[in-house]
Amino acid sequence: MSDKRQRARVQGSWAKPLHKPQQPTVSAQDVQSGSWKYGARSFEFNQPDPIREIPAEKVIENAGDYEISQGPTGVSRLRLIPGFLQQEEADWMFSKLLAELPWSQKTNYRMMGDAYEEPRLTCWYGELPYTYSRSTMEANAQWPPVLSTLHLAVEQKSGRTFNSLLCNLYRDGKDSIGWHSDSEPSLGPQPTIASLSLGDTRVFSLRKQPLPEDNGDYTYVESIRIPLAHGTLLLMEGCTQEDWQHQVAKEYHDRGPRINLTFRTMSPEPESPSWRSVR
Repeated sequence: MSDKRQRARVQGSWAKPLHKPQQPTVSAQDVQSGSWKYGARSFEFNQPDPIREIPAEKVIENAGDYEISQGPTGVSRLRLIPGFLQQEEADWMFSKLLAELPWSQKTNYRMMGDAYEEPRLTCWYGELPYTYSRSTMEANAQWPPVLSTLHLAVEQKSGRTFNSLLCNLYRDGKDSIGWHSDSEPSLGPQPTIASLSLGDTRVFSLRKQPLPEDNGDYTYVESIRIPLAHGTLLLMEGCTQEDWQHQVAKEYHDRGPRINLTFRTMSPEPESPSWRSVR
């Protein structure tokens, strides 16, 4: 073999040419759409879902009017009035109501028929019975003088009229009420609820209803915390019952008894089963 042929063989001139990989073809339209083709395969790049942060809980403690949300349904408002009753007056009324109201523990029923007792004591005043959680509270039509006095004072302060009253007795920190809205048809659209607290301070919590696309997930909704002290009046107005839920959660430390009076306006409605879970 000549030196020339030997050199050519060593340098690989006899070898078959290597296959060059096909370069990806990218057009301006592909760049804009976030996809391109590589040979027979195609690649798509989707934008990652935005990172959602859980909103910090807001705390309301000072007297005032608060617009807590505004949306397609309207405006949701709270009015907080600490010291609506002075200490001595509140002490006397608390003792009177604790001793004299016909407190009882209501039995409710779940949709499957299971019975459970509410973790608090209640009584109901007004002209109409009150049905929720598939059981009915019969109305006490005769209001005791102390309730009549409070009824008039709340109407004068709020500028509203009320014909019904739900009384709740939280015996200690283990008594509670779960997430719910006061949105029965008998209350009408955008009802005003006046809530008067007597006794030990308990935290009143609110959370906004989730967006339709969240499918009932409350992880990222706005929330509010309100410590309700002895003699405090809270008014929930506008779309608060439609756009928000509220609760008084259990508190696993020493808590004394608390009475909560929620004044509302009821109207007759056709008899039908109620599927509300708690009130």
